[in-house]
Amino acid sequence: MFQSFNLDNGLRVILAPSSTDVVYAGIAVATGTRHELDSESGMAHLVEHMTFKGTERLTSMQILNRMESVGGDLNAYTGKEETIYYATFLRQHLKRAIPLLLDIVFNSTFPQEELDKEVEVVIDEIESYNDSPAELIYDDFEALLFPDHPLGRSILGDAERLRQYRTSDLQAFARRTYSPERAVLFIKGNVKIDPPPCPSLVGRGVSTFENENADACLKHTTPLPTREGQGGGSFVYKKPVHQTHVMLGARAYAATDPRYYGLLLLSNLLGGPAMNSRLSLALRERTGLVYTVESNLTAYTDTGVWSVYFGCDAEDLKRCLRLVHRELRRLIDRPLSPRALNAAKQQLLGQLGISYDHFENVALAMAKRYLHYHRVLTPVEIAQSIEALTAETLHSIAADIFNPDRLTTLIYQPE
Repeated sequence: MFQSFNLDNGLRVILAPSSTDVVYAGIAVATGTRHELDSESGMAHLVEHMTFKGTERLTSMQILNRMESVGGDLNAYTGKEETIYYATFLRQHLKRAIPLLLDIVFNSTFPQEELDKEVEVVIDEIESYNDSPAELIYDDFEALLFPDHPLGRSILGDAERLRQYRTSDLQAFARRTYSPERAVLFIKGNVKIDPPPCPSLVGRGVSTFENENADACLKHTTPLPTREGQGGGSFVYKKPVHQTHVMLGARAYAATDPRYYGLLLLSNLLGGPAMNSRLSLALRERTGLVYTVESNLTAYTDTGVWSVYFGCDAEDLKRCLRLVHRELRRLIDRPLSPRALNAAKQQLLGQLGISYDHFENVALAMAKRYLHYHRVLTPVEIAQSIEALTAETLHSIAADIFNPDRLTTLIYQPE
């Protein structure tokens, strides 16, 4: 299903077939917020923005027009452990897209005049984020789970620090954290590519990049404390909000942990996208207390975060919390019945099956998995992991993660 190989400079390439004429391609770099030094808050995200502002060969306007002029799309995002640049285009434009992606990722110049403008754009993004408590609470929650650790740091950074950065700062960060051997070129589409070294595909995009300082990138600069003995606690922040916003949860499992799919199923059962999730039935359908309630699971390379989020009227807070804890207690107190277990499996498998039809998300997930773990799980392998789950395994996971003594609760209350 997948074709993969390495180029001489260390860049990994992965190609997944597709039946459509639309291609989804990009470059995933193993650099994110957790790879910033303490003095580099917001740097990974700012570098992502600035890669579109000029290279040794292209101006920012040429970069913007390169794919859009043929109806394509060029985008990027920064996470805690990776930055992904990607394009969507018709397959006849493959040789236009790939050299462009390689050029902006590995040959950006970060001109100061563009940096001064783009910093203000990012600051506007920060202010927009601050005006969205349902989004901001996720950052504040991770800061509570990972205090004094880069995983608890905001991806966007802060305005005062961002305005201090200069071209040389971004260049130093890119030299330390961006190199071909820390990256994956991924392609999902109905295309064929040359065998290595792929000169017709990559062109000059990465051939001149010197991977000096590649070994100097300090991954996980701050040791991650173990989950053992981690307490919980309740934290209340006064905010200029109309509703009360609530998040509760705990540190969870890494993406490669054998318990990951069990927690994924439990999280989906509790507060997945289906209207018949247990929390949706308890807080919305039966009582009308909330508009949104959801359970989320994020997995990193060495840890994870499980959480429940909801917004409610201030006078309904205690009742909502009581209902959430009641649903968690149900999963702790007794294993799922065979009927409930089978229904939960079929629901999750159906949702995953439908998600595979969204090719862009499939391509991005493929890139992220291959970047961090040097392999890609097939839909069959994922389905087998879910089918193999037992009620006893899920019961053990619920007792571990949903333990009320280890839950952290964050509440935004109106000022």
